[in-house]
Amino acid sequence: MTGARLNFRLDAQASGSRARAATFRTAHNVVQTPLFMPVGTQATVKAQLTQTLEDAGSQILLANTYHLLLRPGPEVFRRLGGVHGFMSWTRGVLTDSGGYQIFSLPHSREMSEQGALFQSYIDGRTILLSPELSIETQAAIGSDIMMALDQCIPSTADEKSARAALGVTQRWAARSLAARGESPQALFGIVQGALFQELRRESALSLCELSFDGFAIGGLAVGEAKSEREDLCEFTAQLLPTDKPRYLMGVGTPLDMLEAVHRGVDMFDCIIPTQFAQRGTAFTSRGHLQVRRGVYKFADAPLDPNCSCPTCARYSRAYLHHLAKTGESLGWQLLGQHNLYFYHQLMRDIRASILGDRFLELYHEKRTVLHAPDLDHPTVPQKSARRNPRTLGDYEVHTAWEGFSSIRQVSSGEIMHSRTAPMDEARGLYVEQSNLAARLRPAADEDAPDAVALVLWDVGLGAAANAMAAIRCYEEQAAAGPVRPLQIISFENDLDPLRLALRLQHEFPYLRHAGPAGILAQGRWQSRLHVGLSWILVPGDFPATIPQAPLPPDLIFYDMFSSKTSGDPWTLNTFCGIHAACAGRATELYTYTCSTANRAALLAAGFYVAKGRRAGEKAETTIALTPAAYRQGSSDRHEWLSAEWLRKWDRSTARFPLQMQPEQRLEFERAILGHHQFQGI
Repeated sequence: MTGARLNFRLDAQASGSRARAATFRTAHNVVQTPLFMPVGTQATVKAQLTQTLEDAGSQILLANTYHLLLRPGPEVFRRLGGVHGFMSWTRGVLTDSGGYQIFSLPHSREMSEQGALFQSYIDGRTILLSPELSIETQAAIGSDIMMALDQCIPSTADEKSARAALGVTQRWAARSLAARGESPQALFGIVQGALFQELRRESALSLCELSFDGFAIGGLAVGEAKSEREDLCEFTAQLLPTDKPRYLMGVGTPLDMLEAVHRGVDMFDCIIPTQFAQRGTAFTSRGHLQVRRGVYKFADAPLDPNCSCPTCARYSRAYLHHLAKTGESLGWQLLGQHNLYFYHQLMRDIRASILGDRFLELYHEKRTVLHAPDLDHPTVPQKSARRNPRTLGDYEVHTAWEGFSSIRQVSSGEIMHSRTAPMDEARGLYVEQSNLAARLRPAADEDAPDAVALVLWDVGLGAAANAMAAIRCYEEQAAAGPVRPLQIISFENDLDPLRLALRLQHEFPYLRHAGPAGILAQGRWQSRLHVGLSWILVPGDFPATIPQAPLPPDLIFYDMFSSKTSGDPWTLNTFCGIHAACAGRATELYTYTCSTANRAALLAAGFYVAKGRRAGEKAETTIALTPAAYRQGSSDRHEWLSAEWLRKWDRSTARFPLQMQPEQRLEFERAILGHHQFQGI
C-alpha cells in the first residue's frame, strides 16, 4: 500500500487487534510506526539538545505554527532555509496549524469564516490566522508534514456547537489543501466532531474525499473522560483509510498511547515527557516515580534498572532527588531525557510485537505496568488534621459544569453518571426503559398483597441512584393504586461511595430517605409505609456473590464500573453465572455499555441482545433477555442486534471478552454465529 507524498507502506497488523506497524518517508528520513513525536513548540524540545533527541530515537519533532508565526516569524525561516537548519535537526518535522492555540485563547480572539482574529502576545498587533496564512507559514517553516487549520472546541460541547465548528473545519480543510498547491510537503486533514459519532463519521468521510496525505483525530484530550476518548478514537480510526497515517493529536501518557495503538493509531505527540520531568516525575518499568519524595534522598540506585538511557546509566535517584528539590534545571533535563527514552522504547517494543504477531500479549502485560504507581516505594496516605468531607477512601465528589454532583473513583478517574444527573440517568436508562411502573401493577386476576414479588437485582450499588429510582417508582405507583411486592437486591464490594454521598445529602438529595441509611447500618431495609417494599445488600465482589442472592431476578440493573476499571464483572464466566442464576425465568438485563466485547459475552452466555436507548453521550446502551423473556413477547419491544452488528463484531478488535484464553475463542465464535438470534438473517 502506498500513500502519495509519504510513500506509506503497511508492514503488519496484529491479530485480534487494529494495532499496525508501518513505514513512510519524509523529505528528511524514513519513519517507522507506531511513533511518538516530542513537542518542540518554539523549535525546541524544552531542556533537550537535538543530539539528545536523536540518540533517544526521535524520528519526528512537532513545532507550532502559531508561536513560530509570532516569533521569530516566517521571514527568518525563509532567509535561513527553514526550520531544520535553524534548529540543527536532520530528521522529520511536523507543524501544527495553530488551531489548538487559538482555541486556548477564548477571550483574546474572534472566530469567523475567514479565520481567527487575535492579538499577538509579542507586540500587540492584530493577526488574522486564516487557512491560507497557516499554510503559508508552515511552508516557510519548511516542515515535512503540515496540518490543515481547524476550529477546535471542547470535546464536551453540545451537538449544535459541534456541528457548526465542524462545518468551519471542513471548509477550512479544503482551503488549506488548495493553499498547499504543488508543494512537496505532506498535509494532514483533521477529523473533528466532539463526542458525537455521527459528526465524526461526517467529518471523516468528507475529508477522505480530499487528497490529504494522512489524517489526524483532533478534538480529544480536551475535557472528555478517558473511556469516551478511547471509544471515539476506535470509532474514528475505523473510518480512515488503511493506506495513510493516522495521528491522534495531543495524547498522551504511555498507557493512552498503548490503548490508541490497539485501536489503530500510528502517531502521537504530547508535552507530558518533559512537562512531568519539570515536576520531578519519571516514567519507569517500576511505575511512576516522583523523585522529590524524601524516600529517595539516600537512594544510590539508577532511576530505572531496566533502562539504558544516559540518565539511568550515570546518575542515581539520590542525585536526581537533590536536583529536583533544589530546582536545578539539570534535573529537569535529565528526567526529560529519560522520559523520552522511555516513550521511544515503548514504541519500539510495540512495533516489534506487531511485527512478531504478539501484540495482544504485550498489550495485556503493559496495561498493568504502565498504570502502576511507584512499585518500589508505594505512597501511604497521610492522615489529615482536617477531614475533607468531599473525599472518602478512593472516592471523591465530582461536580459537573451543569451543576449536579456525582461520585468519582480517584484511582481510575471513572465517574458514576458523568454526563447526566444520577437520578435522571437512573430513571431514563433503567426505570423507564425497563417499564418498571407497569411491571409493579398486579395482573388483573391477582390481589396485590398476594402477588408474586418482583425481584430486582441492582448490580453495582455505588451511590444508590438506581436503587433509589426504583424505590421512588414503587412509592409513586403505590400512591396511585395496588402494586406488587418489590424486593431489591443490591450487590456491592465497597460502600464508601454511598457513605460519601450520604455525608453530603445536600448535593445528593435523592438519598434523603430511610432506605440508604438502613442498608449501611444493617445491610437491609424494610419500608414501614409499604409492607411489600424491601431492600437487602449482598456485599462482596459480584461474580463471587451471585450464588448468595436469596432470589433469582426478574430485572437486572447492571451498572458496574467499566471493563477498563473492573474487568471481572464483564467476563463470559460472569454473564454465564448471571444466566444460570435466572433459573429459566423471563429476566431482562439493562446496562449502560454498548461495548462489542460485552455484547458478545452476553450472547455467548445465552442472552438475546438488543440496542438500548441513548444515555448521555452514548448513542446506544444494551438490553439482554433470557430465552424465556424473549419467547414471552418482549422481543417485539426491542431493536435486536442484526447482521450489521455481526459484521462489526467480525471486524472488531474487541471480538472476545476480557480474560478469554486463545483456546476458548473458536468455541466462542461458534456460539455467536450459531445463536438463535441470528438465524435466518
